[in-house]
Amino acid sequence: MAADDGEGNHVVHEHSSGLHFLVVSYGLQSHVNPGRVLAQRLARLGGGVTNNGGSILATLSVPVATHRRMFPSLAGAADETTTTDGVISYVPYSNGFDDGSTPKSPKEWDRSCRATSRSLSALLARFAAGGRPVTCVVCTLVVPGVLDVVREHGRHGVPLAVYWIQPATVLATYYHYFHGYGELIADAAHAMDPTYEVSLPELGRHCRLRVRDLPSFLVDSHTDNAETTNKFPQELYEYMDQWRPRVLVNTSYELEADALMEMERHLDIFPIRPVVRTSSAVEDPPAQIHLFKHDNVDKKRYMDWLGAHRDKTVVYVSFGSVTKCTKLQMEEVVRGLRQCGRPHLLVVRKDGLEEEDDDGLQLQEVSTQDDEMGMVVDWCDQLEVLSHPAVGCFVTHCGWNSTLEAVVSGVPIVGVPKTFDQPTNMYLMEVEWTTGVRGECDSEGVLTGTELARCIKMVMGEGTQAMAMRERAGAMKEMARERADAGGLAERKLRDFVKTFQAHERDGT
Repeated sequence: MAADDGEGNHVVHEHSSGLHFLVVSYGLQSHVNPGRVLAQRLARLGGGVTNNGGSILATLSVPVATHRRMFPSLAGAADETTTTDGVISYVPYSNGFDDGSTPKSPKEWDRSCRATSRSLSALLARFAAGGRPVTCVVCTLVVPGVLDVVREHGRHGVPLAVYWIQPATVLATYYHYFHGYGELIADAAHAMDPTYEVSLPELGRHCRLRVRDLPSFLVDSHTDNAETTNKFPQELYEYMDQWRPRVLVNTSYELEADALMEMERHLDIFPIRPVVRTSSAVEDPPAQIHLFKHDNVDKKRYMDWLGAHRDKTVVYVSFGSVTKCTKLQMEEVVRGLRQCGRPHLLVVRKDGLEEEDDDGLQLQEVSTQDDEMGMVVDWCDQLEVLSHPAVGCFVTHCGWNSTLEAVVSGVPIVGVPKTFDQPTNMYLMEVEWTTGVRGECDSEGVLTGTELARCIKMVMGEGTQAMAMRERAGAMKEMARERADAGGLAERKLRDFVKTFQAHERDGT
């Protein structure tokens, strides 16, 4: 049974049989949204909670601080109980930093691991006692503490599945880093030549990556938390070597065939296609969750503004939900947009400037607002913007979610990668798919306005390279939409993943 809590949220009290997938997400928006979409897809395979539980129940678990931002009406309640959107359930876990702060020291990370482990263990026990035992814990990348939980509960039939929300090329690069190529990559990084190529023979052409194309934490050993950040994937790969869990990958064979086929030799891989909605998809995911503070910008205003421009003439600029820009960098972005002379939609989050610049740059200072040439907003529905025919170029930080949204929308990019998997994503766009160009930063790490204007011209101009790039982006868009149809290979892979658990349930194992 489900009842309303008086604030518009539904509290779940029902018991259900069948499979129950607990999707555990890290608290970043780039983890929460893919985790939510996966949970939705799993639930819909069995009817979801709206159909009396169906044969599949899916629950998304996020840190307490994230849950409170998603469901503010429940914040501070004595029991921030399970809620549902009618398809999946949501439940918080405590990572030891319920105020929303982030662990910084190794000691704090250890404390967070212990708190996460305790909280998730209690959650598994609670589900079991309530008649909804968890069939499988699905973890987005690496959530510290989860491995301890599945090691304990795995002995009682609760296995782990990994949801790899970065490209398969990064999955493969990390795999080889932890399996004999760590010193090779470290030596290449120490050469201080970003164009130096790292050859990983087993991966074929995908291993001809330059140092600048590798995930940042593998080459930037001086970066804060780099050692701690690499500790968790190392533990994950050690776990995968021993237990060979199922690995769901947010990609497709059409995008990364070589990397996927290579990793199939080492891991139990299920490529489940890009988890972004497309107009041809039978099961569109819900609207994205936005965890940062923003005004309720009138979507009609910026969509009408886009509608007033010709097809493929607008430059859309957004650097994601994590990246923060200095005042100097944002001033250079504005200078480049003005220099290129094209209409632009620029997203500047209120929390998107580095702390020392928070009071130094206001939206109205960034660009002329609401005129023919430029509009500045602190938030927009990115996929709807990218899908608008007026948008001809996307200036992006190259997060994997944004990269995939550009692909399914057929929009070529100017990439400004900084950290995490962003350099590798840029490599895929620029070298493998030829649907983008990389903006080169200066010695201070700043993308100058002149360089930005040059790159936009390369993408939106009338030269042979620009036209070929736009044609390729359009072809990839059609491919992505065709592969999103129900019954395709990716959908069959997800069903195959579920069937492995259904077989165990039938056998009573």
